[in-house]
Amino acid sequence: MFIKQAFNYQHSFWRYLLGVSIIIFAVILGQIPLAVAMFMEGGMDMVGMEEAEMLKILDSNLNLFLLLLTFAVGLFALFFVVKFIHYQPIRTVTTSRKKVDWGRFFFGFGLVAIFSISVTAFDYYSNPQDYLVNFQPEPFFIMLIIALIMIPLQTSFEEYLFRGYLMQGIGVLVKNKWVPLILTSVVFGGLHFFNPEVTKMGNIIMIYYIGTGFLLGIMTLMDEGLELALGFHAGNNLLTAVLVTADWTAFQTNSLLIDISNPTAGVDVLIPIFVVYPLFLFIMAKKYGWSDWKEKLFGKVEAPIVDKNIQNIGNS
Repeated sequence: MFIKQAFNYQHSFWRYLLGVSIIIFAVILGQIPLAVAMFMEGGMDMVGMEEAEMLKILDSNLNLFLLLLTFAVGLFALFFVVKFIHYQPIRTVTTSRKKVDWGRFFFGFGLVAIFSISVTAFDYYSNPQDYLVNFQPEPFFIMLIIALIMIPLQTSFEEYLFRGYLMQGIGVLVKNKWVPLILTSVVFGGLHFFNPEVTKMGNIIMIYYIGTGFLLGIMTLMDEGLELALGFHAGNNLLTAVLVTADWTAFQTNSLLIDISNPTAGVDVLIPIFVVYPLFLFIMAKKYGWSDWKEKLFGKVEAPIVDKNIQNIGNS
């Protein structure tokens, strides 16, 4: 139901090509303020720097704001594309329900928030030597305001792009659900390849990123909407920025703690994918009564019979 809603609007393949091009162009434009600020501060010394080093050029709060601004510009462009290229209401790229279910958003947010806080607290008290307390009231609260406003825009852009716009666009093109699930998950994970975490921990960390893409994609297809994925992704990134940072992560923030341990990728990558993520899906499935997994994840996407006036909306 969620994917096939796109059949009711302008879903020609060329529109998706144009839409993706506009979104990519907007993201590039959104990167200009960050690039200019870094160049003004770092000058030619930036040449040859690794990404983790470049992220330290600016004040961390300014860097965080400008980094997230890129995604905010991308989200605005995506909404423009949906509205004026596809003539599709934003609600229908958000959910198959008659209105957005914010209860689902906050459930997804709360679930990952409780988990992140619990795991961080347990690890801090089990391995205090791996952390430095970094709480500085003024920069922390400035960072918190930036994070509360901008991180939901960043995560919403990624969810609307991959689990909304592209999931629907690929789905109506290939007329099934498993191809868009696989493609959006792999591309979502693959775009994290240039994150400093990959340089530090090795390519095995890509299993985590791609696995996270599958988790969010499965949430979307099983629940027939983005609400859970939007909340989960926002909660995950917000808590990551606020609780713990390290000098090798993409988010350099004035967090409560700094991780000074030597990171390793192995079992720590596999446990979330094969233990924690299935547990999250089990909890959500029980709460929202998910059923017919085979059909919802691997079924066909067939064009519904619709009124021709609706089907041709936007042609006039």
